[in-house]
Amino acid sequence: MALLQLENIQAYYGAIYALKNISIEVNEGEIVTLIGSNGAGKTTTLKTISGQLKPREGKVIFNGEDITKHPAHITAQKGIAHVPEGRRIFPKLTVEENLEMGAFSIQDKKVIKEGMERAFHYFPRLKERIHQKGGTMSGGEQQMLAIARGLMSRPKILLLDEPSMGLAPVLVEQIFHIIQELNKEGMTILLVEQNANQALHIAHRGYVIQTGEIILKDSAANLLKNEQVKEAYLA
Repeated sequence: MALLQLENIQAYYGAIYALKNISIEVNEGEIVTLIGSNGAGKTTTLKTISGQLKPREGKVIFNGEDITKHPAHITAQKGIAHVPEGRRIFPKLTVEENLEMGAFSIQDKKVIKEGMERAFHYFPRLKERIHQKGGTMSGGEQQMLAIARGLMSRPKILLLDEPSMGLAPVLVEQIFHIIQELNKEGMTILLVEQNANQALHIAHRGYVIQTGEIILKDSAANLLKNEQVKEAYLA
């Protein structure tokens, strides 16, 4: 059974049809990537999963439970961590305070401390800047902080929305390496990326979304060889 399933999701922004019968599966232990152009519906799909946007039709099934109508904070407590596009860290809070905000649903101080140590294992630069305010950090450091904050809730699945956006190539490589390391240690990841080449090279499977509809799904290796994908997203 899939860890996460979207079944015929239809979503709107007002009268605008945003998602049209979207069906996606993510199995435990996978990296699945959702690729497509700007405005295709990638971010909307993640917002629907995390409870920020309620679909008009269809279901979101997580760990065997229908969570379609759950508010976002309950969805997070169920084990879904959403690292949004644009990082959305708390700029006036320190690194440590940002990480603590990621653990808002955890009462056990020992668990929070272990989460901090795990975050610093993956992102040692954050430990060096533990008392620095998030808004004064570089774009790459803020992206590290956003992912680390997501990990603090001890999620079962990590939703990553455009983690490479605006980063220098060397930092993109670093972020993708960390995503792979997280996955090797058991983290299930749904990755939204405009950098389709990078995403498909680390993913197990992929979906291509266009104007709110899934037009292709296959193994990442096959999508890399697909002529339609090459022409539209890998050129």
